Amino acid sequence: MLTGTRLEVWGDPIAHSRSPQLHRAAYAVLGLDWSFERRRVPAEEFDRRLAALDASFRGLAVTMPGKERAFAAAVWRDRRAELTGAVNTLLCGTEDGPRGWNTDVGGIVRALDEAGLGGARRLRILGAGATAASALVAAGELGAHAVTVIARRPERAAGLVPIGDAIGLPVEVRSFDDIPGAADVTIATLPGGTALPDAHADAAAATGGVLFDVAYSPWPSALARRWPGRTIAGHGMLLHQAVLQIRIFTTGDVDRPLPDEDAVVAAMRAALAD
Repeated sequence: MLTGTRLEVWGDPIAHSRSPQLHRAAYAVLGLDWSFERRRVPAEEFDRRLAALDASFRGLAVTMPGKERAFAAAVWRDRRAELTGAVNTLLCGTEDGPRGWNTDVGGIVRALDEAGLGGARRLRILGAGATAASALVAAGELGAHAVTVIARRPERAAGLVPIGDAIGLPVEVRSFDDIPGAADVTIATLPGGTALPDAHADAAAATGGVLFDVAYSPWPSALARRWPGRTIAGHGMLLHQAVLQIRIFTTGDVDRPLPDEDAVVAAMRAALAD
């Protein structure tokens, strides 16, 4: 059994994070005496705090607003991170410096598949931040034919168009006042607690198909409360991106399954349900 190994999730705000419950449940099944704590880290403090970590730290899970800072700090990044410009997983203690992954993409892919939505071809993304970029790459991996990005300020979403070009997926950017056509699935990437104006929420819901909302606290989200059809919370994304993080922290390889991974995932689901 390994002891004295530390992991944390960093973000601001961070008190709502369920990552500690998920990771602790997994390490208990794996027989690892590893700690996992929350730490509030504003973006402007990220670099200083990272540089101050000692050798006991195995890695970090990073949420907003630190994903771009984590991207800049990583000496190596996986393809999903390079495409999105965001890192949510840092593996520390490597010889040349921290290595970075974006497991949000895989978390969205696995959660959509699990919900029976992996075959959706017309996707709509609400939001323009780092999670929207991850949702776009996930849509490409799932074989979407086209994606429409809806943003309150469309100019903020302009950076998503080159990502679509890089993965061969047409991306159209619109405002909430100009939502076109219909979608099979809407992926909402708005921060938890965000409340759109009723007119915008209703316009998105009218032709948006199934709502897959990355928010999970509070749930139902303000958007889900106004959505007339099927709604899915972000717990599945949270779970599956954490499984990929745990693979990285334990093996250094996101593609290597954990020992008895089914039992690990079951324990993590149980922790989420508590």
